[in-house]
Amino acid sequence: MTEPGSTLPPKGMLAAAAGKAFPLEVCKSAAGFYIGTHNEEGAPFTRESCEYWRKRDQAEQALTKGLWTQKPNF
Repeated sequence: MTEPGSTLPPKGMLAAAAGKAFPLEVCKSAAGFYIGTHNEEGAPFTRESCEYWRKRDQAEQALTKGLWTQKPNF
């Protein structure tokens, strides 16, 4: 999670478990939109949310408001 007063996006917990500090963002796959991370090259790295959303704005709202469930593992 982001520290109070910080303007940096929160980091992915599963990415951190893999030794990386990638910010959470809305990602897209064939299954829909999800909250995850991308690596340095811009390729998908982790899917952090249990949920998928049909529309990007739904996933963005879930990320912004914290209305999503963190996957416990890969």
